[in-house]
Amino acid sequence: MDKLHNLRHSLAHLLAASVGEIYKFDKVKLTLGPAIDNGFYYDIDFGDEKVSDADLKKIEDRMKKILPKWTDWEHKEISKDEALNFFKNEYKQELINEIAERGEKITTYTCGGFTDLCRGGHLKNPAKEIDPESFKLDRVAGAYWRGDEKNKMLTRIYGLAFETKEQLDAYLSQREEAEKRDHRKLGKELEIFTFSEEVGMGLPLWLPNGTVIRQELEKWAKETEIKWGYKHISTPHITKKDLFEISGHLPYYKDDLYSPIDIEGEEYYLKPMNCPFAHMIYKSKPRSYRDLTLRLAEYGQVYRFERSGTLHGLMRARGFCQNDAHIYVKPEDAISELLSVFKMHEYYYKNLGILDWWVVFGVRDPNNLRSKYHGDDAMWDEAEKLTKEALDKVGVKYVVEEGGAAHYGPKADIYIKSVIGKEYAIGTVQLDLYMPKRFDLEYTSKDGSKKMPYVIHRAPLGSHERMIGFLLEHFAGAFPLWLSPVQVKVIPVRTSHNEYARKIFETLTANNIRAELDDKDENLGAKVRDAKNNKIPYWLVIGDKEIEAGKVTLESRDHGQIGQISPEELLGKLLGEIKNKI
Repeated sequence: MDKLHNLRHSLAHLLAASVGEIYKFDKVKLTLGPAIDNGFYYDIDFGDEKVSDADLKKIEDRMKKILPKWTDWEHKEISKDEALNFFKNEYKQELINEIAERGEKITTYTCGGFTDLCRGGHLKNPAKEIDPESFKLDRVAGAYWRGDEKNKMLTRIYGLAFETKEQLDAYLSQREEAEKRDHRKLGKELEIFTFSEEVGMGLPLWLPNGTVIRQELEKWAKETEIKWGYKHISTPHITKKDLFEISGHLPYYKDDLYSPIDIEGEEYYLKPMNCPFAHMIYKSKPRSYRDLTLRLAEYGQVYRFERSGTLHGLMRARGFCQNDAHIYVKPEDAISELLSVFKMHEYYYKNLGILDWWVVFGVRDPNNLRSKYHGDDAMWDEAEKLTKEALDKVGVKYVVEEGGAAHYGPKADIYIKSVIGKEYAIGTVQLDLYMPKRFDLEYTSKDGSKKMPYVIHRAPLGSHERMIGFLLEHFAGAFPLWLSPVQVKVIPVRTSHNEYARKIFETLTANNIRAELDDKDENLGAKVRDAKNNKIPYWLVIGDKEIEAGKVTLESRDHGQIGQISPEELLGKLLGEIKNKI
């Protein structure tokens, strides 16, 4: 284990010791506390004691007070009976019994007079190796014991920890920026989306501004897909369960489906994915080798029953619209088509200013080849080999994840990183040799024999929901001109300038530029401030000088005042930027 992990693990013990000293070891029940990505935590049963964020400072102060005494660790291997006799609370005893059942050694570690059940992984001398200013307690949260909602709710205390104070400060600064960019916060402020208890958890309602962004993304994607040889389809939101029995999704995926709907004695499900529907469209008529490659694209609305604890604004919703496509290829064309698909991903991300993206290549878990995955070894070997060959040829960064495959085939999940370092899985590419067999998909080859096409699943823009949530954070709500809900705000200085301002406004809207006319009887400063707060890319100031010159004064959100410009020049500038996705 590396030094930072050991530092954080040591601090988890220090936290537990400090809590025990303040709240008394015989009154609280310590459970477990690991190191995590940015620090550590410890789950504690405080009984009737209520602990909140307001209590963190005194606990942190105690940690810093006793840290100088934590100079070395004493390690002991003890018997099950000794462990059960020493650790009286039921949480530790549950862990001890499980360790014994697995036939593992039961070990304790003691430092500064505090003993805990532990496998190890600490700094040798915490007092010397931990800078007291390099960690801080962060927040209090509720957590079920062992993560099971059937168990008791415990109090989890989170801490942040780094090797230096400078690293901690940098992390806190980045987190503060991330909080400002939180898509849920910006989505409310900029009136992009909302949720309603009456509608249901995880089901976003798109407001007019958000709907503009959705429409622009979809328009761009459909235009791009047509240029790249795709045809568009549309499929229902519900289906009989038979379809998912054919696909194999139903037994494997049932926990993620909404409950079935009884319609005239037959069970129907809300659509959780689009693939089976596309396969039925492929089967709607006989196919020849001349029909392939066939690329069927759909912005398909789907519904998945995500657990309430996993929902996270637009990033994790129960209803979302996918930028989906299913490509039916002859086996010999699979590599070239996969290369084209990865190039399409690159095209989208480059145009959105997303320069940091990579692939997590999910393959079968070699220790679990039979129970989790459908299909035979030959099918899997072929699909994994072709996907890897395409990844190597296209030159995209990728890492292999054993056990990351779908139940029907390997997948290449696309991860993107925002300017503040937040990472999201956004799209996917999957070569599927299983579903074509399940659905009896075939085509007539040149020699008249029947052959099975390979299927490529791809979703470069993922879902509207996750992509727009990501872009909100990536751009801090300041969308590029082509995606901005309002592209230009027209601001007359006084009401006497309204008539000329309206003519400019009408010229803009007649040219399909999304403009607003702010002709309210308010001062200029308030109108400009409103444009800035709403992150509008451009605003036009119109007063006596502008009317006299037959021009407008153009100001930019990103570049400040540009100066006077004629209506014709303005149109050319705006339309050019929109066309070029600037």
